[in-house]
Amino acid sequence: MDLDLRRRFYAEELEAVCRLRSPALVDALAAVPREHFLPPGPWTVLADVAIGSGSGFQTRVTADADPARVYHNIGVAIDSSRQLFSGHPGTIAPWIDALGLAPGGRVLHVGCGLGYYTALVAHIVGSSGRVLAFEVDDVLANRARANLRSYPQVDVRCGDASGELDGQFDAVLVNAGLTHPLESWLDVVAPGGKLVLPLTATMAAMGSNIGKGIVLLLTKQDSRDFAARLVGFAAIYSAIGIRDAGMNDQLGKAMMAGPMRWQGLTRVRRDAHEPSESCWLHGATFCLTA
Repeated sequence: MDLDLRRRFYAEELEAVCRLRSPALVDALAAVPREHFLPPGPWTVLADVAIGSGSGFQTRVTADADPARVYHNIGVAIDSSRQLFSGHPGTIAPWIDALGLAPGGRVLHVGCGLGYYTALVAHIVGSSGRVLAFEVDDVLANRARANLRSYPQVDVRCGDASGELDGQFDAVLVNAGLTHPLESWLDVVAPGGKLVLPLTATMAAMGSNIGKGIVLLLTKQDSRDFAARLVGFAAIYSAIGIRDAGMNDQLGKAMMAGPMRWQGLTRVRRDAHEPSESCWLHGATFCLTA
């Protein structure tokens, strides 16, 4: 099959299976060459979507270096020696879809890896938009910067994005597991803007680098509050340097309380208040509540 046609088939398959609503995202999936954001093939791929189950990574190696091999809903190794894989498109694409990106949009992307999902975002916001991408691993950040050099609207920086950020953003996409929303990220979301936030707890059986939890879509209502909506679940690499051990334990206990509690989350409060029965995850600067 012609590679352009294969890419279009891949995009439309994800559109159908993941119920993507954004034609611009489907077009980006059909246009951005995933193989340009990977090491040379043949590729090591995850044989199973589930990771962090305690049984290790179940991988296989593609039969050859034909780029068509990567146009499936599979994770592909970006550094086999460290068992680092790109996220599955069927997981990350719905997160991008939920952000409702448009041409001219300003996007903060935390955890850009080698830049494939950053490129999808950049394709949607176009040359009039802006994408500020962070990757905490300096090797990956340097490779992402090279991979994204044809996108002048993208600025790749090495770091965890926890410091001061310049300007406001219409959308924030986080590709790493957190224990809590960072106050600095909540501050830079523009009114009406959205943030995709994976909240994950780590357990000894899974290892400290993988966490499991829920993915929330936060929409800024005013300077203090965000509306919250559950958009999925995730097993994902843990963010480095910006997790909190105490919040990890609290989040794990909150998750154990069962889905009825987290499925009812509707709000992030940022005002000071005492914990109550409606508080699901209560921190010093935020509270996830029903």
